[in-house]
Amino acid sequence: MSQESAVYTHGHHESVLRSHTWRTAENSAAYLLDSLKPHMKVLDVGCGPGTITADLAALVPDGSVTGLEHAPGVLEQARAVADERGLTNVHFAVGDVHALDYPDDTFCVVHAHQVLQHVGDPVQALREMRRVTKPGGIVAVRDSDYATMTWHPAVPGMDEWLDLYRRVARANGGDPDAGRRLRSWALAAGFAAADVTCTASAWCYATDEERAWWSGLWADRTLASTYARRATEGGQATQTELEAISAAWREWGTKEDGWFAMVHGEILCRV
Repeated sequence: MSQESAVYTHGHHESVLRSHTWRTAENSAAYLLDSLKPHMKVLDVGCGPGTITADLAALVPDGSVTGLEHAPGVLEQARAVADERGLTNVHFAVGDVHALDYPDDTFCVVHAHQVLQHVGDPVQALREMRRVTKPGGIVAVRDSDYATMTWHPAVPGMDEWLDLYRRVARANGGDPDAGRRLRSWALAAGFAAADVTCTASAWCYATDEERAWWSGLWADRTLASTYARRATEGGQATQTELEAISAAWREWGTKEDGWFAMVHGEILCRV
């Protein structure tokens, strides 16, 4: 039985997938790539539209990749990405990371990008990821840490955006500051301290093109995504407040000296 108790804050509105489909193994899983070998069998938890999944499949041509997603609707897009790239060693399935439907010691690598911040029990999720990983294999996790997000200039409304998002995410049962907690969760899940390697990396948006893209997707997400609906239904924001935050994002995106960065925590856990 599923133990999922959190609600995915963002949903899969076009403004969300605009961000997710930008993600690649290089810009989102670089900390893992040196550990991959051509023969490996990989599980990609929370695969979403499948761009990282497809990259991982290309890096293990003699192995295989399974993309697992809790929300089945987005898997059609993931399958299309794999088909477009001509990949035959990848397939997709619906499942819950809290109760993985795979035997013990199935995969060489179990990977999750931006997943644990959204689940109801991240420690249980890591226990399950560890269980289905072969001895000597790797559990690899990367999550953002919203409290580290920083930007310039200080456009009015942007601080309100960050405060609102963190409140909505927590009300949904998640932890928006997951990046800093990955090591702690891994230890609680039973990994030995010596087997957990921690790193951090950042996304940065500063060029005209990057600012326009990042500000536009958040301006749209603030008004039209599941996050927006949950913010109003949960009483964390009014529609007027969301419109002001969306406008703040668009204003920030026009600033020639605009800069935005976000830190991610990363762990490689040896089983």
